[in-house]
Amino acid sequence: MAMSLQHVLEARRRIQGFIHTTPVMQSLHLNERTGSDLFFKCEHLQKTGAFKARGAANAVFALSDEKAKTGVATHSSGNHGAALARAAQLRGIPAWIVVPENALSSKKAAIRHYGAEIIECASTLDARESSLAALVKDKQCQVVPPYDDALVIAGQGTAGLELTEQVDHLDCIVAPVGGGGLLAGCVLAADGKIAVYGAEPAGADDAYRSFQAGVRVDSHKPTTIADGLRTVLGVSNFEIIQSSVKDILLVSEDEIIDAMALLWTRLKQVVEPSSAVTLAAVLRNPDVFRGKRVGLMLTGGNVDIGDLPF
Repeated sequence: MAMSLQHVLEARRRIQGFIHTTPVMQSLHLNERTGSDLFFKCEHLQKTGAFKARGAANAVFALSDEKAKTGVATHSSGNHGAALARAAQLRGIPAWIVVPENALSSKKAAIRHYGAEIIECASTLDARESSLAALVKDKQCQVVPPYDDALVIAGQGTAGLELTEQVDHLDCIVAPVGGGGLLAGCVLAADGKIAVYGAEPAGADDAYRSFQAGVRVDSHKPTTIADGLRTVLGVSNFEIIQSSVKDILLVSEDEIIDAMALLWTRLKQVVEPSSAVTLAAVLRNPDVFRGKRVGLMLTGGNVDIGDLPF
């Protein structure tokens, strides 16, 4: 199914009342340092502490009553799991979340907080997918994928839509890319009127390699502090990204950590490493963004305070 801005508009109507309209913040210091006018979309202040609340709510509330009654399930490193658990709780249905054993304890705690049952598995995509398949066979529940799904993509796109309405005359939007739901959603929200860039850790560069080759990389072994960006790019997401994203920009682990520290100290916002890749990409590529009005997605704020990289 070809997706468009209309799907994002439908998602916004569906999830109104279940999510926050998150603020946009600026930092004079960061503007001066980059030579750009930076607008930070604060999705770390979203319900469940991440933009994932949008896609999960759209997918859950789009289910018919007949399908919803058996419950929902997914696999997730944390943020999508918590978002799906919350959406299921709001609708009054059960939820099961397959979580890799190395997921942050803070993210597992958030999933449990919203009443979902956690099923731990090995820290590989194959293990996550096989565990989810076994679970669905047992429970006969509905799968809500973390990113490779039209309803999830449209829901995530509502963050980009809000940003375009909150900030006039944006030149571009920069979004992190892991599975690609948010980046693809931002492409739909931009509707060809605003350039959209992806930002990705060099240690988890499957989206970059896919974008450059024109063929989706379907497996990789990521090594990055940005745990939310370790997943492989989704099929539907890749099609949207390949056709319409301006570029995907890589950043190093040190650059992610430095950007994260800047966001904590200058913007005074507690964000996780996956959020910081957008600022890291702008700092690494000043010639691309100098003099432009740039929207940057801060995707989540779920960090373990006792295990910080700085």
